Amino acid sequence: MTNDTTAPPPPAASPMTTLHSAQPGAAPLIDIGINLGHDSYDVDRDAVIARAEAVGVVQMIVTGATTAGSRHAIELARSRPGELFATAGVHPHHATQLTPDALSELAELAGQPEVVAVGECGLDYFRDFSPRTAQQAAFHRQLELAARLRKPVFLHQRDAHADFLAILREHRKNLSAGVAHCFTGSAAQLAAYLELGLAIGITGWICDERRGAHLLPLMREIPADRLLLETDGPYLLPHDLRPKPASRRNEPAYLPHIARIVAVARGEPLEALALSSTAAARNLFGLPGKARAAALAATRREHSN
Repeated sequence: MTNDTTAPPPPAASPMTTLHSAQPGAAPLIDIGINLGHDSYDVDRDAVIARAEAVGVVQMIVTGATTAGSRHAIELARSRPGELFATAGVHPHHATQLTPDALSELAELAGQPEVVAVGECGLDYFRDFSPRTAQQAAFHRQLELAARLRKPVFLHQRDAHADFLAILREHRKNLSAGVAHCFTGSAAQLAAYLELGLAIGITGWICDERRGAHLLPLMREIPADRLLLETDGPYLLPHDLRPKPASRRNEPAYLPHIARIVAVARGEPLEALALSSTAAARNLFGLPGKARAAALAATRREHSN
């Protein structure tokens, strides 16, 4: 979510080294942010999902970053009810696309039952692919939409902490909930987001000894009921995976690897982290539990036969 902090030297006994050769567990996990509509998954999307299921990733939230991408995310969620869900939003990179007509379309998409959050929305001053004034306007409109629909917000912030925080504070009293997606920031930024009642999404950034080591001591500061896990695939492949995937593409099957790093940093068993993060994700996004999800999946299989 941010890249505002220079990582200090990693500790002598880093969890990256400790867990380097650990095998995937069967603990239930939820990937709260996967760009499953990305074209890099077009050739093997079903296999990607199967590999995730095989290592215990029981549910995934497909990120929408444009109106077209949000439509695709919804289509994917409808194809696997109980297992896949969607967000609907316009990423700050595409803020200039959020015209009045596009906002009306986004409102219709975000209201669909498969959509569990509004976003990915926020500010990105690192790339500035859209003018900052356009980013701010798009952010305001999507926070208003989330408040109107009573759905959580899926938040993006990079190199824009002050403006991001100011806008979020303006709307926070009207928002039901939100997650600081792909958090990579400082202790002060974490404290600010926790003070606003946000959940925190942790990605494979924490697996990078050069850029992510500063996150390790922060993991104990996040309440268990607000700590969520995500891959943000196909981006942010964990830096310490061995052997490196030939494609350099990240995917949900690597979520247990991220979970192990986080669990060691928190000083708790992987099973405990898996259970708490899964419960937190279901609570925040209103996802069905194991029994209901299994029933939905069975219904889908019956209809597909």
